[in-house]
Amino acid sequence: MPVRIFFLAKCLQSCSWFLVVLRGDIPDFLTISVANSLMFIGASLETISMLRLRNEWRTRYKIMYRLAIPLSIAGFHLIMLLHNEEEARIAYCSAALAIILAPMYRLIKGPSPLMKVIGYIYLFVIAANLVRGTTALFTDIPASFYTPGIYQLLYLVTIYILTILGIMGFMLLWKEKTNQELLHYASYDDLTGALNRRTFMTGAKRYLNHYAKKGEAVSYLLFDIDSFKDINDKYGHHTGDLVLQDVTKRIRHYLDKDDLFVRYGGDEFGILLPGKGEQESSALAERIKIMLQSAPTSLPVSYTISMGVLTVVPDQHTHMESMYTKCDQALYTAKRNGRNTIYRSQFG
Repeated sequence: MPVRIFFLAKCLQSCSWFLVVLRGDIPDFLTISVANSLMFIGASLETISMLRLRNEWRTRYKIMYRLAIPLSIAGFHLIMLLHNEEEARIAYCSAALAIILAPMYRLIKGPSPLMKVIGYIYLFVIAANLVRGTTALFTDIPASFYTPGIYQLLYLVTIYILTILGIMGFMLLWKEKTNQELLHYASYDDLTGALNRRTFMTGAKRYLNHYAKKGEAVSYLLFDIDSFKDINDKYGHHTGDLVLQDVTKRIRHYLDKDDLFVRYGGDEFGILLPGKGEQESSALAERIKIMLQSAPTSLPVSYTISMGVLTVVPDQHTHMESMYTKCDQALYTAKRNGRNTIYRSQFG
């Protein structure tokens, strides 16, 4: 969707410049009224496409641009009716375009160097429009595209370069976002947002090696949802999916940024707690258990979990697979003890 909006914006802007080039050969209504209206619409759509690309197309921007397009066009035609001087039109158009493009400055705060560069390009465009408008309104320096001279050349060359950079920048940002999404889908479970098994195992191996060198403890929690098959059979798989999403959302609030949270499949999850010993991991497991059985929920069914817990001080021979096996045995012991329980295993 952002790509279609962006290229529609560029098509409208191209039509606008095409009409401007034909000034003198076609009616002024087309080269002034229609051309500037298309420019306002094109600039608005370009900004909208960038906001959508960054997932920032929120209510306030929707309201803003629903008003910006008709108001900018209406304001321009009001200038034509009340004070139809070229300097006034240039000043109005420059100010309106600067306002329409203003949200682009947020790209400067983007996470990637490419996004920051694109943000500075748009910031330059905004500043150039303000300078052009001020020049037209308060000086005798020609600001029109139709007045031959060094300023005309600078304006046209700048517009050409920025148009090319804008298109290239948008496509690079789109490619960057696509790559990030592919990486996300390759690393995370699409239903719950927890890590998938492959990504978890890679991170767990790195942590085990790191804490083996430090000689510090690592804890591991393995849990599943009690009677999850009965939930699916009685309430349907959609409700089962909601339960899986709910449990991951609730538990994530209790985890630190370094903790690894994985969905192995079905209703089985694991949590690796680097740097946390028996006391900390037991306390966390209890907090999670109490929270799930007591916190209110909008789901049509309540649920509990059973959990196996393991703490080790890893060495070069410690592997995640053996930790999983031990914790899986502890989990089944918790199940046999009546569900909604926690059982701690000893490694060795």
